[in-house]
Amino acid sequence: MQSPLDFFARAARTSPSAAAANVEFAAGHKNMLQLIELRWIAVIGQVTTIALAILLFGIALPLVHMLQVLSCLIAFNIASHLRWHERRPVSNGEMFMAILVDVSSLTVLLYLSGGTTNPFAFLYLLQVIVSAVLLDVLWTWSIVAITITCMAGLAAFAEPLALPFDHERGIGSLYVQGLLVCFALNAGLLVLFVSRISDNVRDKATQLAALRQSAAEEEHIVRMGLLASGAAHELGTPLSTVSVILGDWKRMPAFRDDAELLGELTEMQTQLKRCKSIVSGILLSAGEARGESAERTTVRGFLDGLVERWQASRPVRAFTYNNRIADDWPVASDSALRQTVDNLLDNALEASPDWVCFDAHIDERTLVLSVLDRGPGFAPSMLAQFGKPYQSTKGKPGGGLGLFLAVNVVRKLGGTVTATNRPEGGAVVRLRLPMSAIELEEELNDAEP
Repeated sequence: MQSPLDFFARAARTSPSAAAANVEFAAGHKNMLQLIELRWIAVIGQVTTIALAILLFGIALPLVHMLQVLSCLIAFNIASHLRWHERRPVSNGEMFMAILVDVSSLTVLLYLSGGTTNPFAFLYLLQVIVSAVLLDVLWTWSIVAITITCMAGLAAFAEPLALPFDHERGIGSLYVQGLLVCFALNAGLLVLFVSRISDNVRDKATQLAALRQSAAEEEHIVRMGLLASGAAHELGTPLSTVSVILGDWKRMPAFRDDAELLGELTEMQTQLKRCKSIVSGILLSAGEARGESAERTTVRGFLDGLVERWQASRPVRAFTYNNRIADDWPVASDSALRQTVDNLLDNALEASPDWVCFDAHIDERTLVLSVLDRGPGFAPSMLAQFGKPYQSTKGKPGGGLGLFLAVNVVRKLGGTVTATNRPEGGAVVRLRLPMSAIELEEELNDAEP
C-alpha cells in the first residue's frame, strides 16, 4: 500500500499538467466560438453586399447560385454551433477545416461575382490573418498556399465583373468604393476578432500563471511533508524515551509524595502527548485528504470534541462557540480538518488573546466554519495574497504557513477558505467545505464485515 505522502506527491506532479491541458482546451473552444461568430458576421455582410449590388447599383449577379452558397454556409455554421456549444476539445485540424470552409465559400462567391475583378477579393487576407492567429505554423502556410491558388484560379477562370474601371474618377469610381468598403471590413473584423483572441490569450496566460503558482505551492507542501516524515521518525524515539522516564519518575517516592512535583509531571506528560499528536498530524496537514485513522462520528460531535480539546490546551480568556448545526450528520473524524481548524483558531488567538469566536453551520450541504477575532485584522496586501506561504503579519520567519496549510488542505477536500476584515474591528476567516468530503457513506460501512 502506498503512503499518503507518496500519493500526494504523485498528484502534485501530475495535476498541473492536466490542469494546463484544460486551460489549452478552454482557449481552443473559445477561439472556435469566436470563429463561428465571425462567420455569422460574414454571412450578414455578404447578404447585404449582394442586395446593395443588385438593388442599388443594378449589377447583374447570379442571385440563385449565390444564395445557394450562402445557404450551405449558414447550414454549416448552425451545425458548428450545435457541435461546439458544449465544451469540447478543438484540434488544429478541426480549426483548419473550419477556416477552409470559409475560404471555399468565399472562393465560390467571388467566382460567381467577377473573380479578381471583384474588389472584395482582398477578403482572402482576412482568412490568412485569422489562420495565423488560430493555427500552428504549418497549417497557416497551408491556408496561405490555398488562398494563393484560389486567387490564381479566379484570375484564370472567373468571368470579369461588369464594372467600369474608371480609376480617374478617384473616390467616385465604383471599384474604388468597393475597395474602400473591403478595406473597412477587413480592418473592422480584424480589430474585433484579434482583440477578442488576444483577450483569450491573456486569460490563458493568467490561468497558466496561476497553475504554475499552484504547482509551486504543491511542491512546497510535498517538501514539507517529506521533512515532516523525517522529523516524525527522528522524534519518535526521543519522545518515547522521555515518556518512559516521566512514567518512572511518577512512581519514585520523591515525586509521588510531593503533590507539586507530581502535578508538574502530570502536566509534562499531557504536553508530551500533545507533542506526539502534533507530530502525527503534520503529514495530514501537509496535504492528505483523508486520514487513515479517521473514526466514525457526527459533525456536531466532531466539532464539539475539537473545540473542547483546543480550549483545554490554550490560554484563551474569552471563547465563544456557536454550533448552529441542526441535523447531526454522520461524518469521519478527519485529522487533517481538525489540524486545519486548530491552525485557524491558533492564529485568531495570537491576534486576539482576549476573545475568539468559532461559529459553525450547514448551508445547502456545505459546512461553513467561521473564526472571528478582535485583533488588528489583515493588511490589504495580506488579503490579496491570502493563503500564500510566508505572508504573515507576525513579522517572523515561517509566518503564514499555518494559513497556507489550511488553505491547501481545504482545497484538497474540495472547499475554500476566505478572509475579510470585520467593520467593528478584527478579522473573520471562513471555511466552506462540501459535506460530501467528510460525510460517511453508509452503504460502505454496512458492507464491512
